[in-house]
Parts: sequence; structure tokens; C-alpha cells
Amino acid sequence: MFKLRDWINTDFLKRTISENPSAIQYLEKNPDKIDFNLLSRNPSAIHILEKNVDKIKWSELSTMPEAIHLLEANPEKIWSVEFCKNPAAIPFLEANPEEISWASLSSNPAAIHLLEANLEQIDWDFLSQNPAAIHLLTKNIDKINWFLLSRNEGAIKLLESNLDKIDWLCLSTNPAAIHILEKNPEYINWNNLSGNPAAIHLLSKNQKKINWFQFSKNPAIFEYDYKKMKETTGVFVEELMANRFNPKNMDKFEHWNHDE
Repeated sequence: MFKLRDWINTDFLKRTISENPSAIQYLEKNPDKIDFNLLSRNPSAIHILEKNVDKIKWSELSTMPEAIHLLEANPEKIWSVEFCKNPAAIPFLEANPEEISWASLSSNPAAIHLLEANLEQIDWDFLSQNPAAIHLLTKNIDKINWFLLSRNEGAIKLLESNLDKIDWLCLSTNPAAIHILEKNPEYINWNNLSGNPAAIHLLSKNQKKINWFQFSKNPAIFEYDYKKMKETTGVFVEELMANRFNPKNMDKFEHWNHDE
């Protein structure tokens, strides 16, 4: 259970909140805020999309492993280029190699074994985004796209060793790069940082610099609602106890595990 952080003004939230995986309860309470084109890329929204199949944007859904059952049930609606980015698509692509877009597949972290077996097919720009491909990129430094590598959460050691090659615009989106950004605040791109879930502490201190289109899809604008969780858990415990210690269950005690 999530709630918006206390300092966030809901009047500033944009429709990009439909992309936010932490915003599902908020969206269910505020269905007028839902943009189904954007919701179609939200991995936490599958149950909503299942009830609104006619509103799905299939190009967005095609990338989501959480939606593989919907995609398999609607193969004619799959966007093959986007599907090749989907980690859950690997069994299908292995069985149907003619469907592979090698550029898109190069960004797929579940496809490393296929890429290693087909090195000549790799698109090194797309591979530079792949967090599972660091060993390949390290052996082929000259082929790295440093602009795209700067987004790669798995590439921090490479980036730290090549600070002069960093693209700070892209690095500002990278959740694993906060320590680098904090040491180089003059290079922060606040528009991109606004969507970075690891930067919520920086954003809370620099609210005038927030880009609300990016910020609205940032999962970290929500936090656990511990009070609500406690209330819900309390109700569950009360119901459980009422059921277990109902007089009609007394004859079952002898079958329950308990100390003598």
C-alpha cells in the first residue's frame, strides 16, 4: 500500500503518472487520471489492462514481461520490434528466429546467450543500454555508445573509469549513478533527474527544479503507507482470530500444533 509523500502537491501531477508502477491505488481512486496509452507500459497495471483490452496500446505492452499472457493470447497485435526487447519473449524468439530484430534484441538482458552466439548481429548502440552485457562492452570499449551507456545501471564501474566520456543528460536518469551526480551537482540535468527514483532526496530539497512530467512517473513520489498497512493487518488478524476461536472450531484444537 502506497501513499504520496506529504510534500507533493497533487495539483502539479501530470498524466504521465499512468506510467508510475507505484501509482496504481492512486489511479484506481482517480480513474479520470488514467491515460491508457501510458498505462500500457506500466508493469503494475496488468489487472486494469486485462479489464480494458480494447484500450491497450500494443506497441507499449509488447515490451512488458508481466504481460506475456496477454501477448500470447493476442499474437496478431504484437509489435515484433518492441517484443524483441521483452525478456519473457526469449522462448518464442528462439523458436522463431526469423522474427528477431537484432537491434532491439541487443538491449534485452535475457538475450545474452543469443547475442554471444551471434556477435556479428549485435547492435552496439542498443547493447550499450543492456545491463547484462557489461562483459561484452568491457571487451569492446571502442564500440560503446557512451550516451546510451550513461543510462545503464550496470555500467557504473565503466562510467567511473571514464568520467570524461559520460553524458550527464543521460546519467541524470540513472538510479545507480546518484553518488556521481552528488559529487558533480553542476552537471545534473534536473528535467531527467526528476524521473530518477534514487534522487528523491535531492528533488525534495530542490522542488523548484522539478519537471512534473518526469516526476509524475517517478515511483519514489510514493512511499509505504504504514498506517494503512497496520490497519489492514489488524483487521485481518481480528478476522483470523475470530475464525480460529469460534466455538464451532473448538473440536479441531486437538489437530492443531501446540505445546503441551
